[in-house]
Amino acid sequence: MNNFKPFCRIIRRDLPITRWGAALLLLTGFILFVTSCSPRKESKPGNVDYYTCSMHPSVHLLDPDAKCPICGMNLIPVLKKGQTNQSTMDQAGHEHARMLAEPAAGQRDQIAATNADSSYRSMQEFAIPMERQQSIGVTYAVATNKPLQRTIRTVGTVAYDKQHHWDFVARVDGYVQKLYVSSRGEVVDKGQPLLSIYSPDLLTTQQELLDLLRMRDQAQKSGSQTTFASSERLIASAERRLQLWNITTNQIVEIEKSRQPCEALMLYSPFKGVVQDLVVDQGRRVSMGDHLVDVADLSSVWVWAEFYQDDIPLLKTGQPVTVTSASLPGETFSGRISVVDPFVNEATRTARVRLQIENTKMKLRPDMYVNAELAVDLGEGLTVPVTAIMPTGQRNIVFVDKGEGKLEPRQVELGGKFNSDYLVKAGLKDGDRVVNSANFLIDAEAKVQGALKSW
Repeated sequence: MNNFKPFCRIIRRDLPITRWGAALLLLTGFILFVTSCSPRKESKPGNVDYYTCSMHPSVHLLDPDAKCPICGMNLIPVLKKGQTNQSTMDQAGHEHARMLAEPAAGQRDQIAATNADSSYRSMQEFAIPMERQQSIGVTYAVATNKPLQRTIRTVGTVAYDKQHHWDFVARVDGYVQKLYVSSRGEVVDKGQPLLSIYSPDLLTTQQELLDLLRMRDQAQKSGSQTTFASSERLIASAERRLQLWNITTNQIVEIEKSRQPCEALMLYSPFKGVVQDLVVDQGRRVSMGDHLVDVADLSSVWVWAEFYQDDIPLLKTGQPVTVTSASLPGETFSGRISVVDPFVNEATRTARVRLQIENTKMKLRPDMYVNAELAVDLGEGLTVPVTAIMPTGQRNIVFVDKGEGKLEPRQVELGGKFNSDYLVKAGLKDGDRVVNSANFLIDAEAKVQGALKSW
């Protein structure tokens, strides 16, 4: 259209316009307009019909610079019928084969690691002068047979020993007459009174016992054996009923001796311990089964520790264990494994183990966090220091000293780690001298010398 306007002006100035001239002028302008607005078609050689992918023939494109929308490779021309171009097809086939054969980035790393490990398959003895070894800091260790011991460390929580804990409950209806302990945490001795309970039922039973004692004495004086035997059975029954109400044997003997009933039931501590709980007050009414007071003996406590499932096969009942606490620096407590819980926690994959710990000074307190350490003896075996092993991915290598600066790279089979040593199952013998430091520098020296083919 831009070219059409000047053309019209030129025609108007220079030529006389007739009816046929005007029609010719309009036709010429229309042709120029259509030609300028129509899209341009992609140019391609005259002998090319279309472009396609050698692996995906369904692709038909006209742009020679386009890529295959399926695999991304370059397109090849398809000639018109009757014409061939074999060199183009061969080039495309070679390109696609190259793309298929080229590994991805992750595969290249894996191939490099495999090549690095396989380089140790053709190991040879090489020499490094002693002066050079000293300059790079080479030290040696000797493979020796020694006792294998593994130290297992874990954490746990202190708990009171249920065998050394007494929970007093009311066995008779009555009233708390007097408290001899006032709060939780008080230390009590064995036999120390805790509280007294006044009970009418208890007083009645004691009175029945005294009446039976008098009847027995009268039967003994009169020589009535039947009455005497019957009295003995009733006396034993009354004594048993008092024992079930927490009346001790000594208290019953004192009642029979004095022939006077006790107005109140006295509860005594069965061992030396600590008052763990006190839930009653003086004068409060109590019924049978009510909770009164708890006493715990902390001279021996439990520690519930968590051990990983890999360590469970190494644990046995009776193994010695040592317990420490950050709250008691410098203090150690000895004990033994008493129970290994056979159930494993599904979330943490650990098992609970109960440790019996001596706590004569009662420094360990319930719910305190502690550290537990257990040494496991696993016999004897050939060991080398952990620093002597050079891992290569699939193999473990040591450098064996052959004397006069000569070293031999050797593959070893390891059996496990024991503190700072590895158990060697194959590859070394007792007395072999191996490099203990600067292993990677030794390896680099060997590669420089050409002893190892490639990394």
